[in-house]
Amino acid sequence: MKKLNMWLISAALMALLVPAAWAQMGTVKGTVKGIDGKPYVGATIQMVEKSSGRKIDMKVDKNGNIFNLGVGIGTYNVAVLAPDGKQVYTFNNYPVQSGNDNPPLDIDLQKEAQHQQGQLSEEQKQAQEKQNAEHAKIGKLNDMLKQAKAASDAGNYDEAKNILQQAVAVDQTHEVLFFNLGEADRNAALKNTDPAAKKSGLQEAVDNYKKALAITPATKPDIMGAINNQMGDAYAKMGDIDDSAKAYDAAATADPTNAGKYYFNEGAVLTNSGKPDAANTAFDKAIQADPNRADAYYQKGLNLLNKATTKPDGSIVAPEGTAEAFNKYLELAPTGPYADSAKQMLAAMGGKIETSFGKSKSASTKKK
Repeated sequence: MKKLNMWLISAALMALLVPAAWAQMGTVKGTVKGIDGKPYVGATIQMVEKSSGRKIDMKVDKNGNIFNLGVGIGTYNVAVLAPDGKQVYTFNNYPVQSGNDNPPLDIDLQKEAQHQQGQLSEEQKQAQEKQNAEHAKIGKLNDMLKQAKAASDAGNYDEAKNILQQAVAVDQTHEVLFFNLGEADRNAALKNTDPAAKKSGLQEAVDNYKKALAITPATKPDIMGAINNQMGDAYAKMGDIDDSAKAYDAAATADPTNAGKYYFNEGAVLTNSGKPDAANTAFDKAIQADPNRADAYYQKGLNLLNKATTKPDGSIVAPEGTAEAFNKYLELAPTGPYADSAKQMLAAMGGKIETSFGKSKSASTKKK
């Protein structure tokens, strides 16, 4: 199943604002570096026009850039706000003219600190020291994530676990750390041939997925969905099918955009656990969330066909909806990996193959 790549701690990207009155707007762009000389990711550049009091906020992106197409013309006082909202630097009288030729708004707090040594307030010094420490910590954590990823890619899951356990000892506020620790736990457990040790390792994975979920903000639905999805898989491999289904349901609730995938995974687990009726309920939800998910129709058809009975003459009596499920699969994926199998199932049932390529034809017709 597809996994979300969560190997970097990143900041949100800024949004571009398109001005309504283009002739009265100017473009402002530039770069912002922190006290450590690196891109000041997550900081805010706040511009206040001196005569009107109009305020413009620009977020510093992951590369240290700021950009806004819709800044009204005027003269601005500029402040740099740390990610926690504290003001760490200001300067006045930045001019904005109409068009794209405004001077770049480049700010380097390291150089400014060197120029103004001894002139900063105690609060500003503390803010800079805090920023410097935070950047150093984030840099260390990202280095550890890279090392853990390299170990994981090489199949050295125990090494990856050790690195990530050190990372969460340093910081407990980033879900990416606990998520990847859970992944390392899960992968290491699946390599273990001892059933008890395997189950214990999977439980460790579940525990770390839960820690990741506890600190994942609601503004990251895709991450919440991915964590629940992996937790559903871990529960399934532990044999805890009920909790597995609950985790997949939680994934679909958190991340409706990918609900079709999560419900399909739930259906697959329930099918493999000998619960075809519950599985088909999940497949129906997958289809409702994503009507073009062909494999959900095929798996639903198989589960229905497994409940078929035979007449004395040997003909098959399949439950209602079986033929429709296989035909829908063929409509959506006429050359898909299960197309031949779906046709064979329909032929065995004495049903008809209905595709969008022409008129319905008897399923017993031989393929050319």
